[in-house]
This record gives sequence, C-alpha cells and structure tokens, in this order.
Amino acid sequence: MSRIQAQQDAQVIRAALPLLALTLIGDRESYGYEIVERLSELGLDVSTGLIYPVLARLERDKLVTTRSVTSISGPPRKYFTLTPQGQAAKAAASQQWQLVSAAVENALTLEGHSDD
Repeated sequence: MSRIQAQQDAQVIRAALPLLALTLIGDRESYGYEIVERLSELGLDVSTGLIYPVLARLERDKLVTTRSVTSISGPPRKYFTLTPQGQAAKAAASQQWQLVSAAVENALTLEGHSDD
C-alpha cells in the first residue's frame, strides 16, 4: 500500500469514527478500549490513540456522558453513554453518511461505464 493510500484510508476512518463511536455507545454503555475491540470485530483496526480523542470531543460536546467504574485489573474505567443530544447527532451523522456513501457507490458503479 502506498503512503498516499494509507493516508486516505486513515482519513476515511477518522471521518467515520464519531459516527461509529456514537453508534456503538448507543447500542450499549461502553468504555474506550471496549469500543476499540468492537471496532476490530467490525474489521477496523483502530488504535486507542485514535478513539480516545474522539470520545473526549464527544464528551466535551455533551453528546455522551461518562461514569467511572472501579476495575480490578487496573485504573477505573470510564464508561460512555449517549445523551439525547448524542442520539440526535447520531441520527444526523447517519443520514449524512448514507448520502455520502450512496454518492460514492454511484460514482464507483458509473466508473468505466461512461460514454467518452
């Protein structure tokens, strides 16, 4: 994979992370590393270094709330839950993602079918 392709892949993942985080948190209350593991199960290799800034921004924007839970295996875990604003943001982002993904799919389908 070229450096340019790797950068493009990273940009697409970064663009999708807020929606993915909101969706996974909306499914069930989750902590950061758990979200990374769930993204891995979906086929995305996302580091904690990418997800934690997204989670911090979602918290700052009041799209998620947090609670701290003591962990026997280390420091307390910060669990994230969607707020009503987070639900609305998830719905809006999902709708926007559907529009963009449909446009990309249409462009890819048309590729090679143009009458030049």
